[in-house]
Amino acid sequence: VIMYLRFGWVLGQVGLWETLIIVTLATSITFLTSLSISELATNMRVGGGGAYYIISRSLGLETGAAIGLPLFFAQAVGISFYVAGFSESVAPFFPDVPVHLLGIATLFILAILALFSADLALKLQFIILTLITASLFSFFFGHWQPPEVAQSPAPAIISHLPFWAVFAVFFPAVTGIEAGLSMSGDLKNPSKALPLGTLSAVIFSYCVYIAIPIFLTHLNIDKNTLITNSLIMKDVAKWDKLVYAGLWGAALSSAMGGLLGAPRTLQALSRDNVVPRWLGRTFGKQGDPRIATVISFFIAMLGIMLGDLNVIAPVLSMFFLTSYGLLNLSAALNGILNNASWRPKFRVHWVLPFLGFLGCVITMFMINPGATFIA
Repeated sequence: VIMYLRFGWVLGQVGLWETLIIVTLATSITFLTSLSISELATNMRVGGGGAYYIISRSLGLETGAAIGLPLFFAQAVGISFYVAGFSESVAPFFPDVPVHLLGIATLFILAILALFSADLALKLQFIILTLITASLFSFFFGHWQPPEVAQSPAPAIISHLPFWAVFAVFFPAVTGIEAGLSMSGDLKNPSKALPLGTLSAVIFSYCVYIAIPIFLTHLNIDKNTLITNSLIMKDVAKWDKLVYAGLWGAALSSAMGGLLGAPRTLQALSRDNVVPRWLGRTFGKQGDPRIATVISFFIAMLGIMLGDLNVIAPVLSMFFLTSYGLLNLSAALNGILNNASWRPKFRVHWVLPFLGFLGCVITMFMINPGATFIA
């Protein structure tokens, strides 16, 4: 969603070189966290709850409880983030309908699907990946045609945000690596497949995220247009409908993934008695946590009503940096102590996870010192 709707905005706010620094710094944190995740996940069979399960079993239930609820809220707020992105992109087709109403309607439909068709998102993943790939080809084969001067409005005076405020909006673009945790138990060879898959995804994303701002700069688009036109990738693309398809597929599948993942984190919290057990009650043959799904729905709806992407993204960044920091700390401490129970099939030196932990803490402090101290 950030790639499609905010990359031009980031470039317009801070320029090419600082954009490349933001992408590199954010990806470095994600890369180090990927190494930690690979270590932790190959040391144990990951149960329901993904990252929460790993932290609670590695650092104790007390630490797991401290991060479990923020992690759940990160996943629930993430739903509103993806739905808000989808709503922003379809708003031009429904000019008389408020954007937040489009978001609530979309969220309601996705919640119904999550309650009764939980495997739908998984079945569509290959199609969505194909659409995203096609949309990127369309973008890089496109060109920029500036509007005629007579049709152009007077240049607006746009205030530029500081580096770390822009970083906070961009960071959610590099999250999502923890999704593979809950699947690690189903892999035939997790010690090979999980690191290879996660690290390959991070490296590929980095290459794409570096290429996009360089290409936009090459097109010589003025800063005001980059900042104000959230659909600049669509306007540049050779076939704009492919960009819409890629954006909508990515946003809706990610939102659906959140509606499946957040309730299961809350369910894992209930099993450990961190929250009342009835919140994790299951229904149907598949054992779906429908009460937790409804709670996730209402949190996401609140997020949609309170703000747009630029408001939701920094909140989401702080939640993810907190959970990534604790994942890195967990891997670092296990590596330092080297207990008998610490026998991961994929190993890295403890210094790398510790650097990931420091990176998360320093970044959080630069974004919002007060919230970092509270966390």
